[in-house]
Order: sequence, then structure tokens, then C-alpha cells
Amino acid sequence: MKKIGFLSFGHWTPSPHSQTRSAQDSLLQAIDLAVAAEELGADGAYFRVHHFARQHASPFPLLAAVGARTSRIEIGTGVIDMRYENPMYMAEDAGAADLISGGRLQLGISRGSPEQVIDGWRYFGYRPQEGKTDADMARAHTEVLLEVLNGEGFAQPNPRPMFGNPPGLLRIEPHSEGLRDRIWWGSGSNATAVWAAELGMNLQSSTLKDDESGEPLHVQQRKQIEAYREAWRAAGHEREPRVSVSRSIFALVDDRDRAYFGQEGDSEDHVGYIDADTRSIFGRSYAAEPDVLVKQLAEDEAVAAADTLLLTVPNQLGVEYNTHVLQSILTHVAPELGWR
Repeated sequence: MKKIGFLSFGHWTPSPHSQTRSAQDSLLQAIDLAVAAEELGADGAYFRVHHFARQHASPFPLLAAVGARTSRIEIGTGVIDMRYENPMYMAEDAGAADLISGGRLQLGISRGSPEQVIDGWRYFGYRPQEGKTDADMARAHTEVLLEVLNGEGFAQPNPRPMFGNPPGLLRIEPHSEGLRDRIWWGSGSNATAVWAAELGMNLQSSTLKDDESGEPLHVQQRKQIEAYREAWRAAGHEREPRVSVSRSIFALVDDRDRAYFGQEGDSEDHVGYIDADTRSIFGRSYAAEPDVLVKQLAEDEAVAAADTLLLTVPNQLGVEYNTHVLQSILTHVAPELGWR
């Protein structure tokens, strides 16, 4: 068995070829797709966060709305860029969204990727400390978030408060019990995967990572997952960790599928640079008849190693078509691979 969810970037554009032409369209369709995915029996609705872009940006109103409209499906992010985040305020938002959903929030966070503007986090009021990098700042914000999500009091109460306080130091409210165990780190390297394991976070491995060996992406990701799990065991955590990978997978079952994705069948990994110093490997797309997909995915070592698969969806093609995309995988592919 494997958990299967979707991951949406929430793209929107006023282009006449897009069915998602405004920010409102993107948000409302995301809710509708999550509801449809739950009805199909999918396990997760996840959303990417990019600032200064015509995509999803502030995730917590969306997550709370999805949580209120659904009852079973996991809701999450993949990922929130921690360079932009106030961890205290984020803990409040995350606690509220988790309580609204009944404890279904799976919060993916990370250092983030190159953004639409130069050093966009500066416009949000954040700067790395002297001698530190923006990646260091993201990890520092993360460590504060993890600490406050433990639910321990740390703030000195006012001796004459407006409202009565419980005894002792005060914590961030609302607090949602168990959310600390449902934080995931989006890792692009083996080293940060090990760091995530040491801090007790679950692992999200995306469709790109640092090219650390020249091997195919799925092989590098499998080794990354193994390093993560070894570090988890060494850290002595009591619970079992979770691991997800993201893939673009399309089962060609009708003429629409072939028109949209029929040319993706020969897709291969690509190597490029996400910044001046970081060589990265970008994963291929899978698009084929279901029987061919089954054979191809059976050879993907990272998909096999992960307990959760996030299917990246072309959200601008609309809710109805993306529901069809998910249904095709759940019906024609997942059972043949033993995922259902």
C-alpha cells in the first residue's frame, strides 16, 4: 500500500487557453479538486507555495478551507519557503488549520528554491544574520517553529492580563497536539535529508535534487532516502518516519490525454543549474498507456522506497480534467503495482 496524493502549484494566467484565469479561480478550484480527490479515494491534497508569482502563495487560508470541506484526505504543502516565514505566527496559523481539519495537516517546509525576485524574503522583513546565508536563516526559522510546536510554555505572562491565564509560562495558541510529528522537510540534498532526520521531520524529495553522483534522479533519491532513514534510526526517534516523492505521471487512456501528454513518453532526466553554484538533476515525466506506466514505475527506485507519492497536476487544465488524471492512476496503475 502507498499513499497517493496530488501536488498543485496553483498556476493561474488570464490566457484564453487556461481554465484557471485568476487567483480566485486557482484557490476555489484547488478546494474543488481536493474534494473530488477525496471522493475518488486519494490520500492527499498538497499545494506548492511561491511568492511574487501567479501561483499559490499564502497556504493557510486554503488549507483551512480544504480542511473544512473534506473529512478524510490529508492536506499539506510541498513546500513552504521558510526564508519568508515568521515561525511564531506560522505556528498559530498551522495550529488553527490543523484543528479545523481534525488533525490532517501534513506541513512540508524547506529552504525554498530560486524565486521570482532577487532576495524576495528581504521584502518580507527578513535578513540573514551576519556571516550567515539565506539557507541558514531558513533552517533557523525552522528550528524555532519545531520548538514552539512542541507546545511547551515559554512566554512570561502579564501579572495583570486582560483575560485570565493558565498557570505557568504561556505557549503559542491554538496548539494542535501531534502536529509536530507531521512536519516534513523538502530536501534537495543528502546532507539536508540527514539534518531533517536528526530533527525528527518527515522527508519530502521532489522532482529535482542536487546532482551528487551523476546517476539517474530516482537512484540518487533512493540513496537519499536510505541516508535519511539511517540517520533517523541513529537519532533514536520512537515513531516511524514518512517519506514522499513527487512525480509527473499521466496515464494515456483517452484522446485528451494523448493530445496533452502524448509527446512526453520519451521524457528523460535533465541536468541544469538552479543557481550559479548548484548543479541539479530534474526528473522526467511519465506519460504512457497504463500497462507501460506500470512497467516504468516499477523500475523507479525512489517511488518504490517512499510510502507516499505526490502526483504533480496541470491545474490550469481544470478540475474535471485533473480529477480524470487522478482517477486514471488510481484505477489503472496503482492496483497493478500493489499500491491499492
